[in-house]
Amino acid sequence: MVCQPNTSPVIDNSATVDFVMRRARDTAIVNIHPMAALTKGLEGAEMTEIGLLKAAGAVAFSDGDISITNAQVMRRALTYARDFDALIVHHTEDPDLVGEGVMNEGEFATRLGLGGIPCAAESVMLERDMRLVKLTGGRYHAASLTCIESLEILQRARDLGLRVSASVSINHVTLNENDIGPYRTFLKLAPPLRTEDDRKAMIEALASGLVDVIMSDHNPQDVEVKRLPFAEAAAGAVGLETMLPAGLRLVHSGELDLLTLIRAMSTRPAELLGLPGGTLRSGAPADLIVIDADTPWIVDPNELKSKCKNTPFDEARFSGRVVRTIVGGRTVYEHVSAH
Repeated sequence: MVCQPNTSPVIDNSATVDFVMRRARDTAIVNIHPMAALTKGLEGAEMTEIGLLKAAGAVAFSDGDISITNAQVMRRALTYARDFDALIVHHTEDPDLVGEGVMNEGEFATRLGLGGIPCAAESVMLERDMRLVKLTGGRYHAASLTCIESLEILQRARDLGLRVSASVSINHVTLNENDIGPYRTFLKLAPPLRTEDDRKAMIEALASGLVDVIMSDHNPQDVEVKRLPFAEAAAGAVGLETMLPAGLRLVHSGELDLLTLIRAMSTRPAELLGLPGGTLRSGAPADLIVIDADTPWIVDPNELKSKCKNTPFDEARFSGRVVRTIVGGRTVYEHVSAH
């Protein structure tokens, strides 16, 4: 698991990175890799000590779900990170264009009477970032793309030979704005769910290798901040435990093949972050999962391990789940069937 830096306290100094890694070593049954903050206190103003943080064990640098609006700060960060071959992971949403919006801008938002977030909020920020990458030669990863026009920008950057990669969240390849239905706040996400055309384009981009990674976007929210009117509810949902089964939906429907799914969830993220996992090669760490791709089950939020139960896949029917997790050659989890 790669944890975001937007914790309390913020992971913006090497002592905190060290604390997270030691705590994980002593208590976690899986490998935990911290991302460190790109700016101090996630305030978007002063860059963190990228070199020291990387030496302490940070695998990438990000301000979590906050976008850095100051282009000069972003330029400096990319330049500085380049010298350490550090990866910058950026959330591409212009906060001023997001404004009061709470879901994808379009006909459906208008019918629900909700403020919309245009795709331009994402593409304007991504376009700026691509130009800064060209200027600096840094390594850059777009944290969560959702729109067709963003894919066009990414493709142009790739054609120029820039060192850029991108993720899409599991929610944006398996759900669309219509799933919000009657104001279901568990589907209020940032960035928001987009149109069906956008969803299909993201899957095609994964299949072609333009988009590298499927991530969980695991951002749990308390019941208190979710059981509110849609416009007031917090954005975010649990994602870790349902990520693989939701991804297998795409395999079962023929939208994506299994090898592409595994590459996007395992092999490619490991490559980008410089981690030794994601492969079955001799000498690699024995960190494996065993999947039963066809076992049917229904998501019961009460059975989720997360402290928060707000899943967009509440009572969803899935085929396929993890039946065993092996970390360092040792079985740390085994699914026991209820039957």
